[in-house]
Amino acid sequence: MFITFEGVDGSGKSTQARLLVDRLRAAGRDVVGTREPGGTDIGEEIRDLLLHSERVAPWAEATLFSAARAQLVDEVIKPALARGADVVCDRYLDSSLAYQGLARGLGVERVLEVNLTVTSGLLPDRTFLLLVPGEVAAQRRGRSPDRIESEGDEFAAEVDRAYREIAEIFAQRVVVLDGTEAPQKLAEEIDGHLRDLP
Repeated sequence: MFITFEGVDGSGKSTQARLLVDRLRAAGRDVVGTREPGGTDIGEEIRDLLLHSERVAPWAEATLFSAARAQLVDEVIKPALARGADVVCDRYLDSSLAYQGLARGLGVERVLEVNLTVTSGLLPDRTFLLLVPGEVAAQRRGRSPDRIESEGDEFAAEVDRAYREIAEIFAQRVVVLDGTEAPQKLAEEIDGHLRDLP
């Protein structure tokens, strides 16, 4: 199965992705845990460009994310799924739909089209979206924000609204969770939502 975690920075998605990888491995499953942008040598270089450059134009940002994603799918995700492994990814294309498609105003349909093209249409079996109030996310993020985190509370609120819209658009795939819940309680909820997957 291909599982992704989404949410604003500080939502707890990375923690839940790691916990799920650990639980699946403990159950004897072959699991690949990865992240976006990154997960490959090229992806990590693109990550550095995206998060630490002074200014990146919206479409340059969107296409750099999709380039990193294309490499990750080709090099890591598809080979893992082909051999029967589970893949757990911290962020995937819903991040681009939320951040660039909606919050940056590029359009969900246009950003989705680019990403479906570069990933050969690969969508997750289930996406967990962790929602938290803005002040909680801000407290969790820490003191050395990257370029996107530095855009302030207003942009973070736009991204939060965007994610909620994405969850409605893709309601069959996206499961919305309360990111303020205790990590173990969230983990149990996630396990419950995965029981209907092979």
